[in-house]
Amino acid sequence: MALIALAADKGAPGVTTAAVALGAVWPRPVLVAECDQAGGDLVYRLPADPATSDGSTMLNPSRGLLSLAATARRGLRPDQIAEHCQRLVGGLDVLVGITSAEQAQGMTWLWAPLARAFRGLGGAGGVDVLADCGRLGAGSPLNELLREADMVVLLTRATLEQVAHLRERVTALTGELRGGPPLGVVVLADPRDFRASIAEVDRVLTGTRQRLEARGGVPTAPVSVLGGLALDPKGAELLSGQWGGRLDRTLLVRSAREVAATLLTRVDSVPAGAEPMPAEGRF
Repeated sequence: MALIALAADKGAPGVTTAAVALGAVWPRPVLVAECDQAGGDLVYRLPADPATSDGSTMLNPSRGLLSLAATARRGLRPDQIAEHCQRLVGGLDVLVGITSAEQAQGMTWLWAPLARAFRGLGGAGGVDVLADCGRLGAGSPLNELLREADMVVLLTRATLEQVAHLRERVTALTGELRGGPPLGVVVLADPRDFRASIAEVDRVLTGTRQRLEARGGVPTAPVSVLGGLALDPKGAELLSGQWGGRLDRTLLVRSAREVAATLLTRVDSVPAGAEPMPAEGRF
């Protein structure tokens, strides 16, 4: 079982949507944990399963990372995490994050024990964790969680400014997480030039590394471009329950299946014959 941290640099483009889309098609038991220090928005976006929330379709903002932090002050065991999780319509389990950046100021101590508890969810019949870490900054307290991850996945769009920010973040993380997990990149790409956008980001990152090495500069860690998620507004709306339709037919979910399969081959071996769960199995 694996802990995968999803993050971005400036603007945190689409990290939450990516985490939920991947969780919806993940082939093994999975928990989406909202760890964004700026405050999450799952409680505003996604409906709760009324069968598991006393008939309510609203996620409870007080049950999640905030309540878990109160428990963790007395020590945190992996088996305590489930008490603070909620289930979305369709069956995806989520750990709702804080709702404001102010709440994060007193929780910087939490990330290391939380990461260890996430890793403790593994083992036979365990749970993978997709941690939505939002936007990363220099020397972020979330680095304590990132160090424990099996892979850190950075999201970017294929624009000049976002790829420039991505290169800077890769360089920074190489130093801050020295000896830590491998870094991967997922490109949020327009379906009209989907493959070309992914290839361009790969070319830029590879070229930057080669130039640094040729000049004798400090090399960045090898970064794998894992694929892309389609920029699909209708798919994102359907994922959040805003209108009806076949989620499994959306470009967002179809591309999420490819990324999920790639991630699993990188961080763990997939049981023979296993394929990502059809989207209608969870949403």
